[in-house]
Amino acid sequence: MYGKVAICLTLAITFLISCSIYLGTVDLRSYFFPVQPAPRSLCATGRPLRVYMYDLPRKFHVGMMGRRYSKESGPVTMENLPPWPARAGVRRQHSVEYWLMASLLYDGKGGEEREAVRVSDPATADAFFVPFFSSMSVTTHGHNMTDAATEGDRRLQVELLEILRQSKYYQRSGGRDHVIPMSHPNAFRFLRQQLNASILIIVDFGRYPRTMATLSKDVVSPYVHVVKSFTDDDPLDPYENRTTLLFFRGNTVRKDEGKIRVKLAKILTGNNDVRYEKSVATPSNIKMSTKGMRLSKFCLHPAGDTPSSCRLFDAIVSHCVPVIVSDKIELPFEDEVDYTKFSIFFSMKEALEPGYLVNQLRQFPKARWVEMWKRLKQVSHHYEFQYPPKEEDAIYMIWRQVKHKLPGAQLAVHRNRRLKIPDWWRRKK
Repeated sequence: MYGKVAICLTLAITFLISCSIYLGTVDLRSYFFPVQPAPRSLCATGRPLRVYMYDLPRKFHVGMMGRRYSKESGPVTMENLPPWPARAGVRRQHSVEYWLMASLLYDGKGGEEREAVRVSDPATADAFFVPFFSSMSVTTHGHNMTDAATEGDRRLQVELLEILRQSKYYQRSGGRDHVIPMSHPNAFRFLRQQLNASILIIVDFGRYPRTMATLSKDVVSPYVHVVKSFTDDDPLDPYENRTTLLFFRGNTVRKDEGKIRVKLAKILTGNNDVRYEKSVATPSNIKMSTKGMRLSKFCLHPAGDTPSSCRLFDAIVSHCVPVIVSDKIELPFEDEVDYTKFSIFFSMKEALEPGYLVNQLRQFPKARWVEMWKRLKQVSHHYEFQYPPKEEDAIYMIWRQVKHKLPGAQLAVHRNRRLKIPDWWRRKK
């Protein structure tokens, strides 16, 4: 009797195991053939990004900062890096390229955690940084394409492409693991399309076709703010301390989406609690903007020549709640930073409805505004560009974004290697 019971139990267990294997709920291979863990991605390792920086002649970078720096010989180092000029004015907003280069020159002896470190051996690099000050080249070599001075910018671009195409590391990846800053809307204006495979550091996609720049491979950077950061913003009642409801100061004549500025001027002018002022970016006007933002509850951010502008980041470091008017703006670090916690968004249609925007702001709850103001104080360090770099500042965040983009670049490199026909096979044929 017991024998029959044992046989029945054995058959039942065998039947259950067979069904589990068939259905895929049990995989006996793991018991006999241990599964090897997949290699960890660069993002998961926690180690700094290893970056090789091309050793370009000074005319491609610091040589544009002044004749003195162009005449010096030898490589740029931490010791001889020119400081960013204090009176650079509006040129500062496009200086991301300078701060990226500076961060790689820094030796990190301060002991702070770093997101990217420079390596001298390109064979050990995860990414390759091209220190061409393409935005400074725009402002140095003529603003308009018809200016004769732009020929200097074009020559630099042609020469740089020749250098890259002779690099076996650029050839290996087709430039996909190369990081190239282009924060000015007209940066690399002549030969931009020939770098569309690289990881571009841009401020928005306003001047880039979808075939060239996308969120899947490129990094959206903040503009470098031009107003001074508000470091002692600790009043007893911040809401009442800021007596202006809505503030805007800037050029009202812009292209493309920026044409909305003229229309907003007509709608907002005449409101006693709104300051909407036309100005250009001179040192004195920047000081007036600094004061105006610090005394305002909300700071208006309509589009400029492209969907984004420096004004947004001036507002953030001034702890003035941004009012963003755009239908297609892309924001930096949005996978890590929730802008709805400290910004208000209006479509262009809503903003152009007379009285709508101002009435919404007048009815905005004080308690909610205070929460946004507190949040601005918490996140503003992510938008600071400085040397030496600090943990979680803008450059730290940008390098982390680059790290996020690299797996796609590495996939393309590996596929190219697999699909490339070996020389020995060609000879055999």
